[in-house]
Amino acid sequence: VQLQASGGGVVQAGGSLRLSCAASGRTTLMGWFRQAPGKEREFVAGINWTGSTTYYVDSVKGRFTISRDNAKNTVYLQMNNLQPEDTAVYYCAGGRGAIVSYTDRSYDYWGQGTQVTVSS
Repeated sequence: VQLQASGGGVVQAGGSLRLSCAASGRTTLMGWFRQAPGKEREFVAGINWTGSTTYYVDSVKGRFTISRDNAKNTVYLQMNNLQPEDTAVYYCAGGRGAIVSYTDRSYDYWGQGTQVTVSS
């Protein structure tokens, strides 16, 4: 399965962006990770196949929303009230598991990453 992420860009603090990730095949588990310069990659959000279960890292709760359209094999990350600390390369990831996980070893497929830059 190949993943293609898009939607990154440059926004001012308080602005919004919507990331998309199109998969070439079915992936039951989908998630978003990010990596800021000089930092380790961290989990941002994850969603199961039906969309009934979502998990978020504490720092984005209430601001980011993950969703999916299985008919299009696409997962989205709506990011509102963006802050400079959200600046990072965002990666989408897919897995064959059924349970939403925040650990990257649970994901089998990775996209190429899209840059999100938030200016203050």
